[in-house]
This record gives sequence, structure tokens and C-alpha cells, in this order.
Amino acid sequence: MLMIGLTGGIGAGKSVVATRLAALGAVVIDSDRLAREVVAPGTDGLRAVVAAFGPEVCRPDGSLDRPALGQIVFGDASARARLEQIIHPRVRARTAQLAAGAAPDAIVVNDVPLLVEVGLAPTYHLVLVVRAAERTRIDRLVRHRGMTVEQAEQRIRAQAGDARREAAADVLLDNNGDLDALHAAIDTLWRERLLPYERNVRERQVVRSDQLRIVEPDPGWAAGYERLAARIRHALRPAEVRVDHVGSTAVPGLAARDVVDVQLGVDSLAEADGLADRLADAGFPRCPGQWWDNPRFPTDAERWEKRLHGSADPGRPVDLHVRVVGSPAWRYALLVRDHLRADPARRDDYLAVKRRLAAAGRDSEAYAVGRQPWFDREHREAEAWAAATGWRP
Repeated sequence: MLMIGLTGGIGAGKSVVATRLAALGAVVIDSDRLAREVVAPGTDGLRAVVAAFGPEVCRPDGSLDRPALGQIVFGDASARARLEQIIHPRVRARTAQLAAGAAPDAIVVNDVPLLVEVGLAPTYHLVLVVRAAERTRIDRLVRHRGMTVEQAEQRIRAQAGDARREAAADVLLDNNGDLDALHAAIDTLWRERLLPYERNVRERQVVRSDQLRIVEPDPGWAAGYERLAARIRHALRPAEVRVDHVGSTAVPGLAARDVVDVQLGVDSLAEADGLADRLADAGFPRCPGQWWDNPRFPTDAERWEKRLHGSADPGRPVDLHVRVVGSPAWRYALLVRDHLRADPARRDDYLAVKRRLAAAGRDSEAYAVGRQPWFDREHREAEAWAAATGWRP
């Protein structure tokens, strides 16, 4: 099934988004509701909270006095951490139980206010972040939840800042405007990304395009790579794997196809084959067929064999190259990346080649073949640079 993380600052409007996704067919798991459930009267969670913070956080009827508890924890980071150590494991266990009960083709949306703060982003196929201006959020908290301005500000400060939250976002949903605009954005996301993404994960289908279009450098490529790499590492844990951003999108200032190249290092191709199902479950199915890189210098091998995975997400094309650590192909990918980062003139020369081939109307395969003479020259120049600088991968 497809697992989606939904988050946003308090007052941003996560519940509006969750309600719309549920209406479209998603299975929504509300972590706030579960957080209340695990400390309901008679639960071991409530007993743990009372033991940690005293009987004054319990009402006469035996239920949790949330305002009293809030006054203790939201101004005290240590107290808040103690509360989270009680609540979060119980919520995670209940979430896993509910997700396991969903249909195999379900799109499960986990509404988690503190998704970023507790480091859950890599556990999802996609993270949606709802954003709204702080002033708007304060007004909503005062108007709808009865907080004072000071209380609203305190609650906002207790959470991750907007920049940190948005860095974790694969999709940003703006909730500063009217409800119709937000609903339209959610409907489009559901139809054009989430539904095909779920199907691709279930059927092990890679999103690939033969269309050749060079786009201007995107500052979001680096942040997007970090999210992809975190998912790959999470999928393969407890193994410690090396993941690198390679290819044109890893070189600042270099225009490229909007496809993020990622290199996963393994000890052997047999190990790569053993990881294929786990990568596919995480949204990176293996591309069918045999894949290799062209050798760049005299070698006994006619080709440098590798495994190639892609992305099941129609909104983020990826080429995931699985290569043996220390192999010539693994080293070459890192060498060219670092050389182009260090030598703007060489980077610009490569860009000129890319633009010329793209303007000639080549398809992706012809484009790849047409770059080979440049890569042969680059090998010689990059090796000279490596020798002069003492570069190591």
C-alpha cells in the first residue's frame, strides 16, 4: 500500500486536507485522535502520564486534564520530551495496527502533527505539508480553539519552524487562500500523483520517459535528493549503505533533465539483487532488463554492469544506479560530479554539449550515445584533476 505522511504547523489546516483525502478514498489515520485514545481513562498510557506529571493532570472523572498538562509541557522542553516518550511509542504501535488492516491497494494517509520533529519523514512514500502564514494560524487558534494570542504563539514555537517542515515536504499545500482552491489542489494531487503512485508501487512499475527536455538548474534538486536518500537508507536498515547524489542534478548551476540520479553502493551485484524487493516496496522498483555503463579506459570488461532502479512516483523521476563500491563505474560517477563542481568552465562545456544534442531533437537514447565522446575526454581531464588535487571518492 502507499503510505503518505501529512503534517503542518498547528492551525495550518491539516484536518481540512485529511477530510478531503478521506472523501476521495484515502484511509486516514489521525495521530491526534490516537494520542487521545492511548491516554483514555483506564489505559496504561494515562497511568504513565499521571505517574510522570502527578495527579493534578487527571480530572475527577478519571480523564486526562489536557489544559493542565499543556501548561506543564509546552513551556518546558524536558517535560515535553518525557510526555512524548510516553505517547509516541503507543501511537506508533496503534498506527501500525490500523495500517496493517487496510486493503493492499489502499492509500493510507497518516496525519501526524510532529512528523518532522520525531523524524518520521523517511518512513513514508510521500510527505505532504500544509502551510499557512503564522498570523493566519494564530487567528485560527484564537477563533476556533479559544486560545489567547500568547498561548497560540507558544504552541507554534514548540513545533518545528516552517523552513524545517517545508524541507521535509515532497508536496506543499498552501492553505492561505480559499477552501475551493485548496480542494482543487488536493483533487489534482490525488488524481495525477497519488492514485498512479499507489498502482505503480503495487505493480512494481517504474515511471520513465523518453522525452528529452533540458530544464534550468533547480535548487530543489539537492533537497529532493536528501529526501530520496533518507527513504533508501530507511528501507535498507539496519544495513549501513552509502548513497550519493550523482549526475547533472548534483552539480550546482548545471541545467539537466528533471531526473534525479542517485547512486547506491553495494558490496556485490548479488547483494543488489537481494535488496531489490525492499527498494521496490519503498517506491523504487527495479527496471527490467540488463543495465551497464560504458567503460572509460582500457579494461578487461566490455561493460560495467550495474542494476538500475527507478521511481514509482510520477511526480519525481529518479534513476537509482546500484553499483559495487570501489568499482570503476562507482568511482567514475563520483569523480565526474566532483570535477564539474570544482571546474565551472568544464561544467559549462558539458552544458553546451547537452544543449546542442537536445536542440537536434534527439531522443533519450540518442542523447545518451551522443554524449559519449565528451565523457571520454572528461575521463582524461578528471583523472588529471584528481591526481593534481589528491581527490578521493
